[in-house]
Amino acid sequence: MAKLVSQIYGEALFDIAKERGLIGTIDEELGSMLDVFSAYPQYRALLMNPRLDDEEKRDAFDSVFGGKLCGELTGFLHLLLEKGRFGELNRIYGDFTERRLEYERIGVAHVQSAVALSAEQKDRIEKKLLSTTSYTSMQMHYAVDPALIGGLKIRIGDRVVDSSIQSRLGDMKNRLMEAQV
Repeated sequence: MAKLVSQIYGEALFDIAKERGLIGTIDEELGSMLDVFSAYPQYRALLMNPRLDDEEKRDAFDSVFGGKLCGELTGFLHLLLEKGRFGELNRIYGDFTERRLEYERIGVAHVQSAVALSAEQKDRIEKKLLSTTSYTSMQMHYAVDPALIGGLKIRIGDRVVDSSIQSRLGDMKNRLMEAQV
């Protein structure tokens, strides 16, 4: 499958950051910059305005961020402005973050349960996930979904483990529907 533009740029940014030992710096600076864009969406719109030429966009960018970001990130952002890809920045940062977490062996788990879990239950789940994966730590995200009835649904990346009663009932229903009478 073809890579998305955000994946291509995210991979390139991560490779530069890794090569130069700037993963943490670029992650922090880019995250802070995106916070500025969230607070001032009109500034981001200015940088994406098709009426401005590349030099005007670069000058507008440098007037706010010039000298405040590492050179590698500044050059990368200038390239995005020049190529008309600045609108992809949030997705590029998302791809960069996924690569950073994987590189640092930090897993991201999304756990759904029918009822709120106790601190002890959450701790057991995290320990079990750490013992059955290659990750050294986990970012845990919990959600309650009463439709599960019972059990858990755990997603790490594109892997899903569904031990919910809802899932089991669905499987049972499908088997009954397929049964010949």
